Amino acid sequence: MKISKKIEQSTKEGKIWWSFEYFPPRTAQGLQNLLDRIERMRALGPEFIDITWNAGGRTSDLTSEMVKTCQGLLGIETCMHLTCTNMPKEKVDIALREAKQHGCRNVLALRGDPPAGKDEWEAVAGGFVHGIDLVRHIHNEYGDYFDIAVAGFPQNQLLPSRESKLEIQYLKEKIDEGVDFIFTQMFYDVDIFIDWVKAVRAAGITIPIVPGIAPIQTWNGFLKATSLAKTQIPQSFMDALEPHKNNDEKVREIGTKLVADMCRKILDAGLGIRGLHFYTMNLEKGTKMLLEELNLVPRVETVKPLPWRQSLTPNRRQENIRPIFWANRTKSYLSRTENWDEFPNGRFGDSRSPAYGELDGYGVSLKQSKEVALKLWGEPETFAEVADLFARFCEKQLTSLPWSDQPASSETSVIASDLAKINRLGFLTINSQPAVNGARSDDSNFGWGPSNGYVYQKAYLEFFVNGELLELLISQIELDSNMTYYVINKQGDLRTNTHSDGPNAVTWGVFPNKEIIQPTIVEAISFMAWKDEAFELGCKWANVYEAGSPSRKLIMDILDNSFLVNVVHNDFQNPGAIFVPFLKAGEGYAASHPQQNGSATTNSVMN
Repeated sequence: MKISKKIEQSTKEGKIWWSFEYFPPRTAQGLQNLLDRIERMRALGPEFIDITWNAGGRTSDLTSEMVKTCQGLLGIETCMHLTCTNMPKEKVDIALREAKQHGCRNVLALRGDPPAGKDEWEAVAGGFVHGIDLVRHIHNEYGDYFDIAVAGFPQNQLLPSRESKLEIQYLKEKIDEGVDFIFTQMFYDVDIFIDWVKAVRAAGITIPIVPGIAPIQTWNGFLKATSLAKTQIPQSFMDALEPHKNNDEKVREIGTKLVADMCRKILDAGLGIRGLHFYTMNLEKGTKMLLEELNLVPRVETVKPLPWRQSLTPNRRQENIRPIFWANRTKSYLSRTENWDEFPNGRFGDSRSPAYGELDGYGVSLKQSKEVALKLWGEPETFAEVADLFARFCEKQLTSLPWSDQPASSETSVIASDLAKINRLGFLTINSQPAVNGARSDDSNFGWGPSNGYVYQKAYLEFFVNGELLELLISQIELDSNMTYYVINKQGDLRTNTHSDGPNAVTWGVFPNKEIIQPTIVEAISFMAWKDEAFELGCKWANVYEAGSPSRKLIMDILDNSFLVNVVHNDFQNPGAIFVPFLKAGEGYAASHPQQNGSATTNSVMN
C-alpha cells in the first residue's frame, strides 16, 4: 500500500501514526539480528518502515534483500531509500525492478552523501546528478506505481533568507515533478521545524510532511549524530543532558522526555501533522521508551490485520485465507506454496500439479543450531521426558519446539493447563487454538482486524499420537457430533469423519461495513502436504543427537509409530468440550498401562 494512502486514511480517522527507519548492518549475523529486532518491533505498531541505502550503494544488495524480507515474510509495508551516489542508471533500474517484484510501493529518492573517502559529491558516469533527475526517471519508467518521497531539511531555515528561499524553491521543483510526501532530516529545535513547515507551505507545497524524530540513546551518540548532520541543539537540551553525560541510562531517560515534549508540540502546532518517523539507529529500547512516554499504543488493526502474518508481495497481497497447519512456520508456508500451479486466493494448490507440495524444492530445517537445540530440549530417553517437553512449551516454560520457532502465543495461556495435561497423557500437540465466541477485535489475546469488530474461533488441536491411544480417542470423539478430525500416517494414508470436501473455517471475523472474513481453514489437501513437513521436522530433531544414541532412537520410534491428527470442535460456544474426549481416552489408556505412569508409549502396532 502506498504511504500517501496510509497518511490520508489516518488523517480521515483522526489518528496519530508512526513509522521506523533501519539501516542495513555490515555483517550476516548483524542482519539476522536486525531482522529479528524488526519483527519484535512490529509489535510497537509502525504503519510502515523504511530501509536506508548506504552512501555509495555499498549495501545496496542488503537493502534490496531487507525490503524483500520485510515485505514478503514479515508483512510490513516498506519504503526503500534510493540514492544517486555511485549509481549508474543500470543499477538504479535493477533496484527499482527488484523493489516492484518484492511488492514495495514506496521509494525515498535522494541524491545521497559523497562516496566513501571523498569530501565532495560527484556524479558517476551514466548516473544522475540531482535528486530531481532520479524522481523524473522513476516516473518515466514506472508512472505512478511508486509513491516517491524526498528529503526535507528544517535546518535550512537557519540559512540567510535568500539561501533559505532558494532551498525551498529547489524543493518545490522536485515536488512539482511528482513527489508524494516529504521525510525531514532529524532536528531537536521544534521552533526551527515549525518555522520551516510554515515557509514550505507558504511556497505552495501541500504534500504531507513527515518529521524525522531521533531518540536520544547516549550522550556521545547524541553529540556525534548532531555534529554529522549539523543539527542545531537547543540550549535547554544541553542544560538538561550535559550534567549526566557519564550516565547513559540517565541521558536516555531525560532525552526521552525532551524528545517526547518536542513531538507533542509538533502534533499540537496546528500544522496538520499527525505522524512521526523514528530514526531507530537499529536500536529498540529508545524508540519503545519514546512511544511509551507519548502514550502511543499500537492498534491491533495495524499490528495484526489478520490472525496470521500477511505477506505483501504482489502475488500474495490479496491473500486472506490460509490453512492452519503452518501457523507456526510462516516462512515454510510461503516457500512451499510459491510455485504451486493453482493459487486460489493464495491458499493451496491442485494436488494433481507436479509442483504440488514439493518438499525437496526448499528443504526443511530447524531454526535452532545443534548447541541451542541440546540446551533447549536436553537428551530425552523416555517418552515421558518427551511429553514433558511438549507440556512445558504449552506452559511457556520452554521457548520453542521443532514445530514452533516462537514461544507459545498469548491465546495459548487460556488453554495452557489443559494442553499440558493431554500432552502428559500422550497427545503431543504441535498446534492449537482455543474456542472464541465474539471477542472484540482489539482484545489483547484474540483480537485482529479492523476496530469495532468481533472475532470467533473453533477450538483446534493438532498432535502426534500412537495407534492404540488414537483408537481410544476416536471412540470418544464419535460420541460428540460436533467434532471432526483428519488422521494421516507417515505414508500418507488419510482417514476422516468429515463428509465435506470443502474447507472448514476455524477463524472468522465480523467487522463494520465488511463481509465476514474467514482467514484460517482446515482442509484435507493442505493437511496432506503439511504431513511431510511435520514428520520431517521430527526427523531433524532426532538428527540433533548422535547416531545410535538413546535420544535419536526414541524420537524416531515415536515418529515411526505415530499418526498426525487434527481435531476441530465445531461448537465454538462450548470452549472446554474439545478436551473431554482426550482426557477420557488418556485416562483410560493410563489405567490399562499403569507401568507407564500415565504417559502413552509408542510401542503399539500401527493400524
